[in-house]
Amino acid sequence: MGRLTGGDPSLLRRINSAVVLHALRATDCATLTEITRVTGLSRPTVEGVVEGLIEAGLVVEKAAEEGAARRQGRPARRFRFRAEAGHLLGLEIGAHRVAALLADLDGRVIGSQAKDVPETAGADERLERLRGAVAELLRRAGVARGSLRAVGVATPGIVEADGTVRLGTALPGWTGLRLGERLSRSFKCPVLVENDANAAAVAEHWKGAATESDDVVFVLAGLSPGAGSLIGGRLHRGYGGAAGEIGALHLLGREVTPETLLSTTDEPLHPLDEQAVAEVFAQAREGDQRARAAVDRFLQRLVHDVAALILALDPELVVIGGWAAGLDGVLDPLRRELARYCLRPPQVTLSRLGDAAVATGALRLALDHVEEQLFSVEGTTTPRR
Repeated sequence: MGRLTGGDPSLLRRINSAVVLHALRATDCATLTEITRVTGLSRPTVEGVVEGLIEAGLVVEKAAEEGAARRQGRPARRFRFRAEAGHLLGLEIGAHRVAALLADLDGRVIGSQAKDVPETAGADERLERLRGAVAELLRRAGVARGSLRAVGVATPGIVEADGTVRLGTALPGWTGLRLGERLSRSFKCPVLVENDANAAAVAEHWKGAATESDDVVFVLAGLSPGAGSLIGGRLHRGYGGAAGEIGALHLLGREVTPETLLSTTDEPLHPLDEQAVAEVFAQAREGDQRARAAVDRFLQRLVHDVAALILALDPELVVIGGWAAGLDGVLDPLRRELARYCLRPPQVTLSRLGDAAVATGALRLALDHVEEQLFSVEGTTTPRR
């Protein structure tokens, strides 16, 4: 692109287009007069911009109600943003399932699909299940694959900027996987890959427990917990995407494994899965002393891991998600123990989005990408009709 100057007509057109589009997207519909008032642009400018957005497929004139036309004569023309002009996908890849959310350009979810996956499934099988879930979701919703404008993907592991999983011990065959490249073969739009805890943090800030806070730590509590952080409302990934990998803290002189921490016998807990851990918590609630000791050990480890992040970032709010969020009695011991270790204990609450947090965050990442294009003044955007 050539150098732009302050009086460059193309730059002014793009600025005006972004301003009008933003105003229309913020309301159900609006007349030219209303758009003029909100944007501060002249009416001829607004008229020209709206016609251009109609040609681009991003705006449509809303048909007047027949009764209103009879009563009042010819009504003022009204226009609305075409949220249906494109679609977004939010994809979650987990140890036990893959899930997909489909939304319009306003971020309204119009369909979802999930498929179970064996924990031992390799990368090829897991990705094939994901592709199957997407195909079924698009078919059920009647949405063409070419309508997709962006795809967000959330996965366990340390994710590099190009979508490669640099380290992913939770899923077989995941370390070194060029996940972004593999999935890009299935779509003709940008594919954005992010760590699952980071995506969940974005989701809770968008529509979950953290909508009123910009300094948040989201803990994806599991056998090896991960965390996502927002600082000043912006996702903090770290230099190489490894920020929040608190599950590795036990390597700093504490080699006791979760299998040993949660054992109620003299042998490590096996198989170590969510159902087995939930049973240990249930036994503890019923008064089993060995189960209580196991739960205390597990929570103490989780508290130490979370406290390290809190001391480094000083968040206003900690949101607990993942399967541990569904276990009774998690919050009180967490709050009590964090008060012992943290100079300024944060608020602690459970995720409001539950199992949907990770996929919802992936969807928000796709929406962020599309919004950057819709409202960009650095270049033109070619919408899909």
